[in-house]
Amino acid sequence: MASLLIAIIYMAFISLGLPDSLLGSAWPVMYAELNVPLSYMGIISMIIALGTIFSSLASDFLTRKLGAGLVTAISVFMTAAALFGFSAANSFTALCIVAVPYGLGAGAVDAALNNYVALHFSSKHMSWLHCFWGVGASVSPYIMGICLTGGLGWQKGYFSVSMLQILLTVILFLSLPLWKKRNDKADKHNTNVVGLKGAFKIKGVPFVMAAFFCYCALESTAGLWASSYLSEYRGTSEETAAMFASLFYFGITAGRFACGFIAEKFGDKRLIRIGVCTAAAGVAMILMPLETDIFALTGLVVTGIGCAPIYPSIIHSTPDNFGKENSQSIIGIQMACAYTGTTLMPTFFGVLADNAGIFLYPVYLLIFALILGAMSELLNKATAKRL
Repeated sequence: MASLLIAIIYMAFISLGLPDSLLGSAWPVMYAELNVPLSYMGIISMIIALGTIFSSLASDFLTRKLGAGLVTAISVFMTAAALFGFSAANSFTALCIVAVPYGLGAGAVDAALNNYVALHFSSKHMSWLHCFWGVGASVSPYIMGICLTGGLGWQKGYFSVSMLQILLTVILFLSLPLWKKRNDKADKHNTNVVGLKGAFKIKGVPFVMAAFFCYCALESTAGLWASSYLSEYRGTSEETAAMFASLFYFGITAGRFACGFIAEKFGDKRLIRIGVCTAAAGVAMILMPLETDIFALTGLVVTGIGCAPIYPSIIHSTPDNFGKENSQSIIGIQMACAYTGTTLMPTFFGVLADNAGIFLYPVYLLIFALILGAMSELLNKATAKRL
């Protein structure tokens, strides 16, 4: 039964990744058809992000009331319904409306699933599950590309992915008895729950919030602005710049797959430390003022590999750092910080690049890498007595 449940959770993590890259891949066609400015994608992204932040913070309350399995099933249904809504939308206003359940579903399922895996499964599964998130994030643009090149339109792309989500929703509802057996065992130990407000007061929580914010700022800015930096500042060809920007994400996905084999041997804290040092070394390679592009291009891949273990390892270590009874509240807070960093900091860098210059790209990344490393070490000291 446990093996069947983990297989279902792997499918759920693929579903987490499916919606995340759809908007970006479809927007070049969508904005023209909807007759809105190119920048309006930011409005939809912000609505989705606000929904995810809200539902992440509410995940502790929802999970304790409904259970991780039911929260996951309902949340995936909400994202499926929202994706179907996108496929039927014929105006920008309609897209903004359906973006609300899109974000609400994404945040709740992310926090609930991550906490469930952190409590019930080993660190290797956390690494592999986040690797499977990358599979979902890679598959959906491919589906959208087929629909666009085949003349089916972006609506058909959203419709196709929504059908996958609906299929998974059915599987999740059918699997609810498996989740309940696990939850019944876990609930016996969760008697001293502090809740969301109390979680903010626990020693070390501000450090893990800052670490998560900085990690997501680093990863999202590195990925979104890589091509622009390479082509506009270093003069790399657009094709090469695009290829290595995609290799950054490949480095994250492949790195998480590899980390699954060593996660239990090295432990979460050591993996985080290795990841931060590797990512910082990769950024330093990008920063090198050399005429050849080889160091910058290689550094981008190295940065991706360094990013690979950080996110899953921080999440998996949360029950040990703060107690199993508090992990859902704190992982919800971590997810909210993650979405905030992902949403705001690449946008802030865009403003910085426009006013000061895109050459600041590696400096910006290095600042976040260093703060991330410092916050991680402060977190280790703050939680050392508990361990």
